Amino acid sequence: MTTVSPPRCRRPRGKTCMRKALVTFGCLACALFAAGPREIVRKAVEQDERNSQVLDNYTFLQRQEIRELDHSGQMRSERAETYEVIPLEGSAYKRLVARNDRPLSPVEQRIEDQKLQQNTEERLHETSGQRERRVAEWRHRQDRQRQPLLELPDAFDFKLVTEEDWNGRPTYVIDAVPKPGYKPKSQFTSFFPKVKIRAWIDKADFQGSRIEIEAMDTIAFGGFLLRLEKGSKILIEQARMDDDLWLPRHVSITAAARILLLKSLNREMDYSFSQYKKFEANSRVVFLRPPER
Repeated sequence: MTTVSPPRCRRPRGKTCMRKALVTFGCLACALFAAGPREIVRKAVEQDERNSQVLDNYTFLQRQEIRELDHSGQMRSERAETYEVIPLEGSAYKRLVARNDRPLSPVEQRIEDQKLQQNTEERLHETSGQRERRVAEWRHRQDRQRQPLLELPDAFDFKLVTEEDWNGRPTYVIDAVPKPGYKPKSQFTSFFPKVKIRAWIDKADFQGSRIEIEAMDTIAFGGFLLRLEKGSKILIEQARMDDDLWLPRHVSITAAARILLLKSLNREMDYSFSQYKKFEANSRVVFLRPPER
């Protein structure tokens, strides 16, 4: 006698694929979380590397404000400059567009226009060797600035403190303290044993949306040429663009320093970045204007 098995209920293929995708994503997320905050930080560093490469294709405004304070924290002087940053034949060019949030005078404007025109012509008429050297030098400076970030996952011990919203998006809040016995790999990371860090890392994109760095002890740069005092702080913030790209939005530095052990500085530096625009290969240089304040 032949036994006939009951027909199997077939699930819709679309729902099955979606379920598999959700399970896969959930497993990856659990594995990442199980690996601990160090792996979250490492993922954020990888994402930042992608952002830095894409940033080369954007124009933007960079406003920098410097405030000099006396020993009691009162304002002594304040100045601000706004620059348009332009990708120009393989490396960035900064063009002054405003002082203290006011447009340049006609004379200053003409000088800046002439400097941009001269730089453009010089770069267009470079030999291949000259261009390669200029771009390589610029890349080297960029890589040197990024070196501390790349070394970060190995140099610190990390602790997941909490989870909270930052600018309307869920983030991991992670504290970092120097790893005992760690030897920095270069002079650009020699300060690592003397700082502590708190980072807000976006849970969905694994991007560093906010990073706070504080000096726990005096930090010497270049021997005795510059000493950064205990308590100096750096704040770095990024913002998510419409195309899912994360780019710098704000950097602030509050530092008490001593130069050559003689001159004391108590300074606040504030950098803001805005008006990002994609710069295509066939784009023309367009002079941006700083926003009204």
